[in-house]
Amino acid sequence: MTEQYEVATFAGGCFWCMVKPFDEQPGIIKVVSGYTGGHKENPTYKEVCSETTGHYEAVQITFDPEVFPYEKLLELYWLQIDPTDAGGQFADRGDSYRTAIFYHNEHQKTLAEESKQQLEASGRFSEPIATQILPAKPFYEAEEYHQGYYKKNKFRYAMYRRGSGRDRFIKENWKDFGHDEQLKTTLTPIQYEVTQNDATEPPFRNEFWDHTEDGIYVDIVSGEPLFSSTDKYDAGCGWPSFTKAINKDEVKE
Repeated sequence: MTEQYEVATFAGGCFWCMVKPFDEQPGIIKVVSGYTGGHKENPTYKEVCSETTGHYEAVQITFDPEVFPYEKLLELYWLQIDPTDAGGQFADRGDSYRTAIFYHNEHQKTLAEESKQQLEASGRFSEPIATQILPAKPFYEAEEYHQGYYKKNKFRYAMYRRGSGRDRFIKENWKDFGHDEQLKTTLTPIQYEVTQNDATEPPFRNEFWDHTEDGIYVDIVSGEPLFSSTDKYDAGCGWPSFTKAINKDEVKE
């Protein structure tokens, strides 16, 4: 492993669902699915699922802390799980599906404990945070068919996420975590209400309804390009109107 790279290990229920969120981030070198925290060497998936090995399903992440520091990994980790569930995650029940942060050094331990304390103090959940913070133990790579499952079996992966209840929980409980307060400081009140609370700007009294300069209209939160001024027309409604989007498949409500 290159000297500047570090390793993080997280258990968050089914490891299929814990790879993609990290794999897509800058500074992430690799994400491996596997088993850790138990007593049996080189366990199989079947053995771990039998709840006789003491292992958790987990992911081990090799990352460049200069690009994506451990604190950001922790933030992203919480967004994938129900941290109040002590008996598994969503539809998956049993000790092997429990959540845990496995620290590899004292610095990681301190940051993990602080992160957990901040979550508890936030009052976001009424129940106690059940996620454990534990010293790292030997990590055993899972079978090859488990690696990068979201890439190999896209349809089944998507169906599993929805069917297990994970996607619904994340949408209902984590939508604005760590983001809402930042937006309030960077957006004007009307921008915040429109983008976050489904408000509508008043017709004929908004910034762009009669704007005529050439350019690209972008999502003020994500920066994604939405419309081009060459496709703008006067619909008489008092809001900016366009004949088409730059990429209709990329426009999301």
